[in-house]
Parts: sequence; structure tokens; C-alpha cells
Amino acid sequence: MEREDVGQVSSKRVYNGRVISLDVDEVRFPDGSIGSLEMVRHPGASAIVPVLGAVDDPDPELVLIRQYRYAAEQYLYEIPAGRLDPGETPVVCASRELLEETGYRATEVTKLFTMYTTPGFTDEKIHLFMASGLVPGEHKREADEFMELVPTRLSRALSMIERGEIQDAKTALALLYTAGFRLG
Repeated sequence: MEREDVGQVSSKRVYNGRVISLDVDEVRFPDGSIGSLEMVRHPGASAIVPVLGAVDDPDPELVLIRQYRYAAEQYLYEIPAGRLDPGETPVVCASRELLEETGYRATEVTKLFTMYTTPGFTDEKIHLFMASGLVPGEHKREADEFMELVPTRLSRALSMIERGEIQDAKTALALLYTAGFRLG
């Protein structure tokens, strides 16, 4: 039987940053015990799978990004993504990030699903979308974004996941979901 009184007992903010905050929470666990957990607080993000051409193509071309990531100490293949601005809806964020990072605007944006990134220590959720009917334009990247666009067939992207060439979790999951449930 699940307890109704599980969850936060108290919280203390120990760091407040531009991207994340860190709280130390006292938590009541399902067995009734209480313990401390460090929790990274994040406003959430959106990510979007850009599909070039027709979504009914059996092997559509996608737009991947090859981006330098300091934390990973290397370039990673990713889909466009970014943090939600205050008051911004996930779909608006996804469309904004698509434009900023790739220069494309989508005539259709479809919700895929929402995922927790690493629920063991953060409340961050990423809302995943698929974009189609892409119209090219000019990107508006931020000063710390170093990336190149890599048009890639879906079949190749799936092989890249299998070979470990795509190591970004949100990207791998979004591509696998898109391949399994939205395209082809």
C-alpha cells in the first residue's frame, strides 16, 4: 500500500544559477523514513526532430546538429533543443530552438512525449516534438553554440545510435520514438 504522505518535508536553496538551481530537500520516503536529497532544479526544455521532405517517405532525411559540448569534452550529434524561457510553452520553445539553431521554420509541429532526463537528482523534463514542412531561413545561434547542420537519413541515424555515435540521450530516444511510432 502506498503512503499518501511521501514527498518533500522541507527544502533549502543552496545555489541559484543562470541555468540550474540546487536545493537540499528533506524527503519522506515510501517506508516512512526521512532523508536528505540534493536536487538540481531546472525550468525544463524542449527538443525537436526536424524532418526534411515528406513524413511518409520510408527513409526521410532529418536535420541533426553536430555540436560541441564542454561537459562531454567532444562534439555530439543532437536534435535542436533548449531551455524553456519563463512563461514559454513547450511547443513555442521547440519552434524557437528549431529556428535559432537550424534556421528552419516548421509548418507542422507534432508532440511526441515528455521525458524526465535523470530523475534521480533533477526535476528536468524535456518535451519532445517532431517538425515537418520545413522552410529554410537564417539561424540565430547564441554566442556559446558551436554547431553544424548534418542532414541525415533516418536509417543512418538509427545505425548511428546502434553504433554509439549518437550518445545524447534525448536525441537517441526522440529518434527511436519517431522511427517506431511516427514515420515510415
